[in-house]
Amino acid sequence: MGKLRRTVLGISAAETSFERRRFRCDRAEVRERLEEIGRTFVYGYHAALETGRLGPLARRLDDSSPLLRGFVYEGAAMALTLLDALTPWGGRRLGAFLAGPAAPHTYLAHVGAGWALARLPLSPARLRARLDPLAGWLTLDGYGFHQGFFHAPRAIGAQQVPRRLRGYERRAFDQGLGRSLWFVEGASPARIAAAIAAFPPARRPDLWSGVGLACAYAGGLGEGEIEQLREAAGPAALDAGQGAAFAAEARVLAGNVAPHTELACAVLCGCSAAAASTLTREAYRDLERQELNDLDDAAQNTPYERWRQHVRRRLAPAMAQPALQQL
Repeated sequence: MGKLRRTVLGISAAETSFERRRFRCDRAEVRERLEEIGRTFVYGYHAALETGRLGPLARRLDDSSPLLRGFVYEGAAMALTLLDALTPWGGRRLGAFLAGPAAPHTYLAHVGAGWALARLPLSPARLRARLDPLAGWLTLDGYGFHQGFFHAPRAIGAQQVPRRLRGYERRAFDQGLGRSLWFVEGASPARIAAAIAAFPPARRPDLWSGVGLACAYAGGLGEGEIEQLREAAGPAALDAGQGAAFAAEARVLAGNVAPHTELACAVLCGCSAAAASTLTREAYRDLERQELNDLDDAAQNTPYERWRQHVRRRLAPAMAQPALQQL
């Protein structure tokens, strides 16, 4: 069955190459880093298609490099979401995965589940309803990343948002779309800034948030280039910092904080990755005290957006200090 599922649903690793996608990149080492991330995602995706039980699947996923492990879990989550949707009587693979081996990688796994929204006519709201009330919004982030990565002319060039998205779903989609720019533009601060500047002003903060997350999680730039990125973000620098803080929390939770995450947090957040993670968790506790489950998910001020707002408020004092003071 695993081989049959891979035959029907498999994704060629070549589909994630810069040559196939026609992405631009100025430096060979950056291109190799970003292409490796794509290959890692596909490995996790195929592993989940081929492996029937969670124990053996987790062992396969955990054979990957610790710094890339989030991406392999992201790919596996996409596959399990597809398999659940294609099972006539429904499936519980994703829920068991999130509650079990994917728990340390929960943020990336929720993003991966969202890739399935681009491959099947699934309801974004129904998928979110099965998931954590905050992390569930990351499925829209995954949807946005997929569209930017695989359909850049449409999603970035023509700035199209899927018509089925409503309310805050469109903003969460843009956060993932911004993350895809890290790959589409080969982590070039100048090209990323130019691409975002072409969007309407209302969409730019969420796009910059995605860029900040990609910078801190995927990496690829040195100190001076990250400083250029922060300067290019202008008034959206706090949004880029919020994205970097989310990346720090994801890596701290998984126990795989990377040197590039520390550097990005120092420049974009004004603090260490550990401090950025801590303030992100403190912002979550603020929401818990405000009865997050009673908030209206259909409105623009969703629990997820309120979490992001709390993070931005907590980041503002640190970002007012000179960059790199924490290193």
